[in-house]
Amino acid sequence: MLGDIIGTLNNWLYTYILVILLIAAGAYFSIRTRFVQFRLLREAFRVILEKSPGEGGVSSFQALMVSTASRVGTGNIAGVSAALCLGGVGSVFWMWVIALLGGASAFVESTLAQIYKVKDGEGGSRGGPAYYIQAAMGSRGLAVVFAVFLILTYMVGFNMVASYNLVDSFSGYGFFSDTTPYFAGALLALVTAVCIFGGGRRLTAVTGILVPVMGGAYVLMAVVMIGLHVDLLPGVVAAIFENAFDFQAIFGGFTGSAMMYGIKRGLFSNEAGVGSAPNAAAAAMVSHPVKQGLVQMLSVFIDTLLICSATAFMCLCSGVEPTAALKGVPYVQAALSGTFGSFGLWFITGAMLLFAFTTILGNYYYCEGNLKYLLRREPARWEMSLFRLAAVVIVFFGALMDFTMVWDLADVLMGCMALINLPVILLLSKPVLLALKDYSAQCRSGEDPVFRAAGIGMPGQTEFWN
Repeated sequence: MLGDIIGTLNNWLYTYILVILLIAAGAYFSIRTRFVQFRLLREAFRVILEKSPGEGGVSSFQALMVSTASRVGTGNIAGVSAALCLGGVGSVFWMWVIALLGGASAFVESTLAQIYKVKDGEGGSRGGPAYYIQAAMGSRGLAVVFAVFLILTYMVGFNMVASYNLVDSFSGYGFFSDTTPYFAGALLALVTAVCIFGGGRRLTAVTGILVPVMGGAYVLMAVVMIGLHVDLLPGVVAAIFENAFDFQAIFGGFTGSAMMYGIKRGLFSNEAGVGSAPNAAAAAMVSHPVKQGLVQMLSVFIDTLLICSATAFMCLCSGVEPTAALKGVPYVQAALSGTFGSFGLWFITGAMLLFAFTTILGNYYYCEGNLKYLLRREPARWEMSLFRLAAVVIVFFGALMDFTMVWDLADVLMGCMALINLPVILLLSKPVLLALKDYSAQCRSGEDPVFRAAGIGMPGQTEFWN
């Protein structure tokens, strides 16, 4: 009964509201920023390598790795596979569209988080949608609602998905039994506990190492797979574009169309406009808010245009047909094992282990900042311990969940976050546009941009930049 209600709400959200809101917001921000996601792409790569100007804070690169850890996860494997198996190959095109437009949305929300961030008392900073909603709109109530939805989405919905997908990766092995989810879930929960009980610094250190390694290895495997089946590549590319514009299928049954699956999985994967990445962006110590906006924009491209595309082409170039029976991890495993044998099976299992683990860490990092916002203070040791224990228990139970239920729950919770954050950043985009103008002017004069709130007409309106 509950599963049916969540499923209905999920289809309604993505059929009638979020499709229009996501594309409209991305297009609006692209136009207003003069397509910042393309125009300043080279500058974004330059900024990543800058050292943090302050002591005790998170570097721009570390903030990128935390947000990428959350974005690049099991959804990049299982989610893309589900879209291909249930929505068709045309769903890949709509993932690309959401990413290209979403780059501008990600830039706006992360720059906004930097502008309205607050000092954390440890030499660093924190912030995110809850902070800029209260500071710029004066609405503590709406900010609290958002913070609660974020914790439910990431600590409950998304971390359950990550845990479930990890267990699902073992379903193709002979040793898989009814007890496997319990053992796998317990082991994942234990390793998660070791990391999150070590605090935010340990989380950023772990993700800073694992994310580049796992992403690089995964893309390399995709390149090898495509190279071995390069003769199939032209047909795969043609099929993606042909099926993307099957408008009879789209309007005849949108809830099962390539467009809907592409948008849902694209949003689930890159999270542009949802309001998650700004929580990591606000922790970065940079000389100008726009710098971190550019860096977080890159995270969207890394996630969807690189990692999601790697999964799609790796599967479609294998020659294995996507079917509903193979949805999720089994399709990716079947694609690789058909070419590499048992190595392909183990490689995907290993990738799922790393992707699930880093996703859980990145997701949890967002939740701690919002817990502090809700409490309006640093949590007591017992409060933080209880919160971390709850996160560990949720990871364990996610391993035991049903496929449809766990995905639909995550989609609905994420949709609720987007419904709050997207209208807010549309209303608050003016400071971002002024900051971008200020940044560009300083770059043209040969300076390393330094932000002052008074420089864009906001004296006394921000805590950190005054």
